[in-house]
Amino acid sequence: MKTRSIEKVVQPGRPHFVGDGFRVHNFIPGTSTMKRMDPFIMMDYNSKFNFPPTDIPKGVGVHPHRGFETVTIAYKGRVEHGDSAGGGGIIGEGDVQWMTAASGVLHKEFHETEWSKKGGEFQMVQLWVNLPARYKMSPPKYQAIPNSEILKITLPDSAGEIEVIAGEYEDKKGPASTFSPINMFNVRLNKGGKTQMSFPLHYTTALVIVEGDARINESTDVLQDHFVMFSNDGESFSIEAKSDATILVLSGEPLNEPIAAQGPFVMNTREELMEAFQDFKTGKFGYLEA
Repeated sequence: MKTRSIEKVVQPGRPHFVGDGFRVHNFIPGTSTMKRMDPFIMMDYNSKFNFPPTDIPKGVGVHPHRGFETVTIAYKGRVEHGDSAGGGGIIGEGDVQWMTAASGVLHKEFHETEWSKKGGEFQMVQLWVNLPARYKMSPPKYQAIPNSEILKITLPDSAGEIEVIAGEYEDKKGPASTFSPINMFNVRLNKGGKTQMSFPLHYTTALVIVEGDARINESTDVLQDHFVMFSNDGESFSIEAKSDATILVLSGEPLNEPIAAQGPFVMNTREELMEAFQDFKTGKFGYLEA
């Protein structure tokens, strides 16, 4: 099996705030185009940031989505959220929220009320996963995936463990249901721990060093908060932890469909985009209290 080489290592750029509660570095499409990263069309990475205590939770107010899925992975802190399709709840540390916006929802997300009163360290990933054209106008749905339901596979030689959020590892499936083939793992390695990953050559593959430092393919050292994009020239790559490390690994089959994106809508044509804006203006996304 041929080794998949590194196409680029991207250091976190200048952060910006989404609302007043999410201080993020944009890795997708910041690292490349949406087409190159297909089916992963957006990634905001909230590296560790300390929020002071407040009685007014920080976050993002009511906003629309159509044509894709949002995936929120919580590493530090707690998020309270809701949408106009009836989804919602609290995302605690280690949990995952997988929202299928599809035909359209209104959404809001804030730091959890009680967590806000104490404040503390906050670290999250929000990823947008594109939907195939035939599913873009399907009914919205929501998957709450607590950490207790995430499949955990212990690695040999006390190397650590792999949390399988979506897709398969060694023929064992993670809990998230997806509309196209998606692999999403948290690889948690002890210092000196090693593991090998393998995905089909044509899959778009990348990783983020969420915690610690790691050596990729026994040759490239990558620091915490950096993004690694792989070439489509092989199937396998290795990860070795230089210190205790958490690495988010993504690999998915490209949809290879036209992408028409503007703001909170990702469709296949400009006409569909205009329809999305019109439907939002005329209230077809439902109602969500601010």
